[in-house]
Amino acid sequence: MKQFIDFIPLILFFIVYKLDPRSVELAGHSFSLGGIYSATAVLIGASLIVYGTLLLKQRRLDKGQWLTLAACLVFGGMTLAFHSETFLKWKAPVVNWLFALGFLSSTLVGDRRPLIQRIMGHAVHLPEPMWQRLNLAWVLFFVFCGCIQLFVAFTFERFWVDFKVFGSLGMTLLFLIGQGVFLARHMHDAPTGEKPKD
Repeated sequence: MKQFIDFIPLILFFIVYKLDPRSVELAGHSFSLGGIYSATAVLIGASLIVYGTLLLKQRRLDKGQWLTLAACLVFGGMTLAFHSETFLKWKAPVVNWLFALGFLSSTLVGDRRPLIQRIMGHAVHLPEPMWQRLNLAWVLFFVFCGCIQLFVAFTFERFWVDFKVFGSLGMTLLFLIGQGVFLARHMHDAPTGEKPKD
């Protein structure tokens, strides 16, 4: 569910981007809607609202949400400040590669368990080698997503916003389905009665 909450600002960004340029009145002020720059402003505003609401409700955001929010503010802010969509095109690849780095380096810090085990270990029992493989799969997934998003953004500029929204969502859904199949195949290999570590 959390992954789909993260897509709310992106979907709003897509809707505003696709609008024919128009002027709207709000609280006595006139705003332009439609196109990349107003969509970027909506992306920033929606991200602040979504993550701000989550922060108030849960009293915390996870590291991935902080990273996504910071990237949105930095790359979106630079897009608006310099009036160049190039900065926004780099946002998704950089965020994906930072996530890949986080999963890759997780076995070097803290209790040295793979990050995916720290996230799911309370609910799923797997042998240690399976956690390592699953963690590596997430690393490769994020590296691939970053590369393909960068390629589309600068090679097929006409379609990059469509791919940014629906390509990202589609790749994530397919990967989660694949992860579910992997877990279903290997969960029986875990020793029974073993309690997950905190």
